[in-house]
Amino acid sequence: MYNIVTLKEKGLNLPDLSLVMLGAGTSSRFKMSAKKQWLRTGHTPLWLYATQNIIQNHTFNKVIIVCSKEEIEYMKLFNSSFTYVIGGNSRQESLKNALLHVKSKNVLVSDVARTCVPQNMLQRIMDKTDCADIIVPYLNVHDTVVYNGETINRDEVKLIQTPQLSNTNSLNNSLLNAKNFTDDSSAIKANGGNVAYVLGDKKANKVTEVEDIRIISDLKKPSTDMFVGNGYDVHQFELGKPMFLAGVKIKDKRGFKAHSDGDVALHALIDALLGASGAGDIGELFPDTDMAHKGADSKELLKKVVSFLYNVGFKMVNCDLTIMAQSPKLFSYKKKMRETIADILHIESLHVNIKATTTEKLGFIGREEGVAVSATATLKYCNWKINEILY
Repeated sequence: MYNIVTLKEKGLNLPDLSLVMLGAGTSSRFKMSAKKQWLRTGHTPLWLYATQNIIQNHTFNKVIIVCSKEEIEYMKLFNSSFTYVIGGNSRQESLKNALLHVKSKNVLVSDVARTCVPQNMLQRIMDKTDCADIIVPYLNVHDTVVYNGETINRDEVKLIQTPQLSNTNSLNNSLLNAKNFTDDSSAIKANGGNVAYVLGDKKANKVTEVEDIRIISDLKKPSTDMFVGNGYDVHQFELGKPMFLAGVKIKDKRGFKAHSDGDVALHALIDALLGASGAGDIGELFPDTDMAHKGADSKELLKKVVSFLYNVGFKMVNCDLTIMAQSPKLFSYKKKMRETIADILHIESLHVNIKATTTEKLGFIGREEGVAVSATATLKYCNWKINEILY
């Protein structure tokens, strides 16, 4: 298969078809700490696995991934050739955002939660291109169907699947309707468009609840690799400001000079967690030029990072912090520090280690000009195979 770049290099015409993968949902019905689109098969998140499955035998002039605002920069690290678009408050709003980037005559729309669409099913859809305003895969119903207390003819019932292939103009016009639709075919049909149906496949099961992912035989379990990150931060003292270290208020006449509350320990820990996940550093997420973070409670910053990491498929394993301070003395605070961090990371306090040391009066720390902290954190993937439910 030629990729997009190769086709351009060979001077071949690109197919007049774009792909939109919808993945901005919150996974509210998926009772795990990770969003379903971020569960791993090996090292690959499901949103990428589902996309690769569709594009492996078909060429698109643009592949558009719709995602949440919080995850868009992280998603870009996995494949820079895709176009990433921030989703809306509903499936329909997300699709509208994606279609702003579609210039092709036709568009194939699927959900990232439909991870294993069979290639022969895709081909059946592609073979019907231009036969109708939209091509829709469906499943027949083999059980008795009761609607509003009455048995209805099951032969007239279709279970609709994705991906669906639409004429782009028809889909755009249909979405101008103020009503929200659960799929593209409903919108196009309501707008007077014609629909062509092709047989779908049970293997194209959509992951909605935890049980759904476990019955998809094609998905390998997540990798058991561990990911280690390091963080280091320094802040100088500032008289008359409260001191916070590792989320605990320290009795001292000095605090730390910083844009936020200056909790140097939590800042180092945030960098360690981001390092383990490959998600950048604290300055990228919470720049000191953003007044929204002026005087911010670093515990709240850490909570945001932890929530992000759980959402994108990680579990916390442990962390280890070394606080380098000539003063103040920290022995009496260490237990509270462990408990505070453990509570935020949703792990046992045993798995949070706090070490405090001086520098034997050497350097800026020894001169009591400030404090430095080194942190190490370990992560692993959330293992959906063994029912790792919400923390």
